[in-house]
Amino acid sequence: MSHQPRRIAIAVFDGVESLDVTGPAQVFSTASRLLDRSGRGYTVELVGAGPAPVHCAGGVRLLADRTFADSDGERVDTLVVPGGLRIRPEGVEAVVEAVIDPEVLAWVARVAPRVRRVVSVCAGAHTLAAAGLLTGRRATTHWATAEALAERHPDVTVDADAVYVRSGPVWTGAGVSAGIDMSLALVADDHGRRHALATAKWMVMYLQRPGDQSQFSAPLKRQNTARTDIAELLAWIDAHLAERLTVPDLAARMGLGERQFARVFLRETGSTPATYLDAQRVHAARRLLQESDLTVAAIGARCGFGSVHSFHRAFKRHTSVTPQVYRRHFTSAAAPVPAVTPQETRSIWSSRRTRRTGSLRSCATPSPARPGSSPTAPPPC
Repeated sequence: MSHQPRRIAIAVFDGVESLDVTGPAQVFSTASRLLDRSGRGYTVELVGAGPAPVHCAGGVRLLADRTFADSDGERVDTLVVPGGLRIRPEGVEAVVEAVIDPEVLAWVARVAPRVRRVVSVCAGAHTLAAAGLLTGRRATTHWATAEALAERHPDVTVDADAVYVRSGPVWTGAGVSAGIDMSLALVADDHGRRHALATAKWMVMYLQRPGDQSQFSAPLKRQNTARTDIAELLAWIDAHLAERLTVPDLAARMGLGERQFARVFLRETGSTPATYLDAQRVHAARRLLQESDLTVAAIGARCGFGSVHSFHRAFKRHTSVTPQVYRRHFTSAAAPVPAVTPQETRSIWSSRRTRRTGSLRSCATPSPARPGSSPTAPPPC
């Protein structure tokens, strides 16, 4: 049985971010080549204002296959609107503005009602919003332009932290490389997760990020701090999540008092030690839920949670779903991490109970002391 390939139309314009265009194009092209039956894949075309080369923000030039005037969207399956970022210095800072090309905006507004799916990458969400396609929807964009998108379009629920967001037939992706993650999710939606994983593997991608993952990975957070000692501590924490970590221990590792440590950590990372540990443990658990055949209890233990209950509570707080629901949604065909036996799981929980009383409590910054009393000691992490 023959199938008509899905046509992907990607808008191009002067100032477009090149990876916003070439990233999705490569994903769809690779997915097509890996499909075992002809005609089931994708055809990708670039649509621009005219035959002249389009100058990308990074200096690369692209040639459009069709013009906006010639493309009415009649046979287009998915319309992709990449982003453009204009960066201008302002003192020691830089102001980032989304580029909205008027010809792209007019074309999108005209052809979007005729296509099955509309997608934006990076600041392309601003064009979709200007065309009225995000009204009443949840959306994301590059973190540097998220605030501006929310201010200019209060009728759009902006999720500034998501890698990508699906809201009905409209998909929006975060900055630059997130377009690759979202395109893999589109392939999974069309052809199944197994084929999307095969595509990611062929492209030598370390990990396909789920849409609700933060735009800022743990390594990026470590690089974002100006203090080398904090960056080294964060790396150490991430490598020892299964261990019992306390504020006094972490402070001592840095050679600081507990209160000073709590202040420095909050200033450099934007979160308390408890919040960081909780988030990183959940992040590690999400990876294992997607990529291993470990039981939920074993994953909780391996990621440093003191009980199944505390694991469920923390996981739902960060993702709004239980670990079981998350695994069903994001489960993969691969399971590279060896399973832990029920006996090992019971041993892990038993050893933790001998060291702690009750369920796990997150470490926290010391509570302010009342007049005439001593500060309360923070609970273990």
